[in-house]
Amino acid sequence: MADTIQTTQLNRARNATENPVRRFFRATEIDTRLLGMVGALLIIWIGFQVLTGGLFLTPRNLWNLTVQTSSVAIMATGMVLVIVTRNIDLSVGSVLGFCGMIMGVLQAQILPQYLGMDSGLTWIVTLACGILIGAAIGALHGSIIAFLNVPSFIVTLGGLLVWRGATWFVTSGQTVAPMNPTFRLMGGGTEGSIGATASWIVGIIACVAIVGAIINSRKQRKRFGFPRRPIWAEYFLAILSCALVLTAVWVANIYYWPTNIARKFADANGIAWPEGGLQIPHGIAIPVLMAIAVGIVMTFISTRLRFGRYVFALGGNPEAAELAGIKTRWVTIRIFMLMGILCAIAAAISTARLNAATNAQGELDELYTIAAAVIGGTSLAGGVGTIAGAMIGALVMQSLQSGMVLLGIDSPLQRIVVGVVLVLAVWADTVYRARAK
Repeated sequence: MADTIQTTQLNRARNATENPVRRFFRATEIDTRLLGMVGALLIIWIGFQVLTGGLFLTPRNLWNLTVQTSSVAIMATGMVLVIVTRNIDLSVGSVLGFCGMIMGVLQAQILPQYLGMDSGLTWIVTLACGILIGAAIGALHGSIIAFLNVPSFIVTLGGLLVWRGATWFVTSGQTVAPMNPTFRLMGGGTEGSIGATASWIVGIIACVAIVGAIINSRKQRKRFGFPRRPIWAEYFLAILSCALVLTAVWVANIYYWPTNIARKFADANGIAWPEGGLQIPHGIAIPVLMAIAVGIVMTFISTRLRFGRYVFALGGNPEAAELAGIKTRWVTIRIFMLMGILCAIAAAISTARLNAATNAQGELDELYTIAAAVIGGTSLAGGVGTIAGAMIGALVMQSLQSGMVLLGIDSPLQRIVVGVVLVLAVWADTVYRARAK
């Protein structure tokens, strides 16, 4: 009892002398590094908005930006776990291209002979086969790394070359098209979005889930005797999170179908064309929902499951993890299998968006994926990383690329900028870890 009173008095004394800003961040438990990334993202957005004469922060560009980010964001969630364990995967772009080509050939050439091009089973079989192939490739990489002790850099560098070459051999370099109509929905576009009503429903469900998670977290802390955030901090976090979700939904809903597509839709459904035109909201794109779902699942895996604890233990101290009884080799194999599965999901989105499987698909995606993870706070020294940070990092990378495209900057210069940003991100990580010691 005396200890509790003494601790309370010490907390009150600290609150009285502590800087108000620091007290705010301590009370809300906001990750300042994550907040810094959000601040950098806002600076990038505002800068491009000024430089492009107001073209960047339009509903159309923001909607397209989220769709373009989806595939890299999905792979970045897996790259976090790979880098956390002090490994690297340079093959993700080539694996994406190979899985995309296999899925393209399946639904454009093989499955129509048995199921028909428009069959509802075609896209399911295609996606399942792509995921199995991705998992098999990841298992192969992981096994070589874990059991043959070949460094992941060399294994995945070889994978980058092997799977890119294999992609070419599948069709001798030919582009495969078109894709199954249902499969194409995973690429976004006019039909690959859920509309205004469903988007608001998703937004409301997300807000309820956020509030529920905050309440549950508070109950769990009370149950186990952990310190709880002040009530005002809980309200602040709930209101801020819900406001961000609903704002994102609102932006998605004020981006309307192009006039020519809306007119075709009206003619096909016998809808009279109004004088001001027919405004049909896109709503949230399906690939964005897929990326969010993957992010939630990966966050659950990394923070709530035993496997996630093993991953961070392995990255923090491999020797200690092995001495503690963790089967580090099997953990490594499972990480690379998971990475392969995520590459296959990203390949489905990329192929559906292009409505074709091409030999060049996924080129340089390994650079963007690794950069997204590192910018998102994943330490190359291992043991540190967050899924949310990697997804924000992917959005930062895609924002840079989108802004440079709007400015008409040539592709070689875009790559220079991306390379510089990657080096700066690693340097910032090094400085941050040095100060944290």
